[in-house]
Amino acid sequence: MSKQKWFQDLTTQLDARTVKIDEALNLHTMTRMGGVADLFVTPETEDQAAFVVQYAFKNDIPLLLLGNGSNMVVRDGGVRGIVLRLEKLNKITINGNRVIAESGADIIDVSRAVAKESLTGLEFACGIPGSIGGAMAMNAGAYGGEVQDVIVQSTVLTPTGEKLVLSKEALELGYRKSIITKKGYYVLSAEFELKPGNQEEIDAKIADLTYQRESKQPLEYPSAGSVFKRPPGYFAGKLIQDSGLQGKGFGGAEVSTKHAGFIVNKNNATATDYISTIEMVKKAVKENFGVELELEVKIVGENKQA
Repeated sequence: MSKQKWFQDLTTQLDARTVKIDEALNLHTMTRMGGVADLFVTPETEDQAAFVVQYAFKNDIPLLLLGNGSNMVVRDGGVRGIVLRLEKLNKITINGNRVIAESGADIIDVSRAVAKESLTGLEFACGIPGSIGGAMAMNAGAYGGEVQDVIVQSTVLTPTGEKLVLSKEALELGYRKSIITKKGYYVLSAEFELKPGNQEEIDAKIADLTYQRESKQPLEYPSAGSVFKRPPGYFAGKLIQDSGLQGKGFGGAEVSTKHAGFIVNKNNATATDYISTIEMVKKAVKENFGVELELEVKIVGENKQA
């Protein structure tokens, strides 16, 4: 089956504007890197999302879910098959102490929305550059808080397109992992339970965490965020810093001089530059400290053909 055939079949259920052939993925990743997707699909409803997943499964077409592109490196050769982005499923509904957020909503926006309602518990997420779907998959966390602290349940699609509602326990949330990544589920929405709080205290905490993030992280350059998971007993950034790697890299990519846990696209870096810099960091930290750094970012796609 050709890309044109996929397009024709999918647009029987989706608006043609939401299905694009050979879409450049550097337009959709925080690193501003990556080749083209054979098909790039942005459904407008949960039913449409399920249709895409079911279609890909039935026709044995590779399917990649792209959140808001904050935790992913797409290789220069792009992605074969279908790239699914749920950015149009972004509704946030607050009912008492409960909030339901669709997969495509940014967790920063959810954090701000509940803060305005004097609800506390999601302040930690005020600076996490990810979607609800990505935050659920990775059990996102910062500044002492994690998704698992406030989650009630999540609605997902299985790889065959079946809809499931998973309880907190069924989500198997751990440090940067979940049943979602283990089983290849696609998040549709998440429900959180928060607590009534003091508005001044909530605002002060968000202001403090925002200051910490902006003052310590290299937000002035494109990046995939924190590249490595925290090794037990260590901090990845400190190991990288103590290895003397800040300012070093390949091509337009370099280890940030502001925060060693970040690799930034400083000057039109390719994904190959970025991945080469990752490998350099892993090798140096292993040699210097005997610590095997594990990736927090996901590397997908194909290398560019010479």
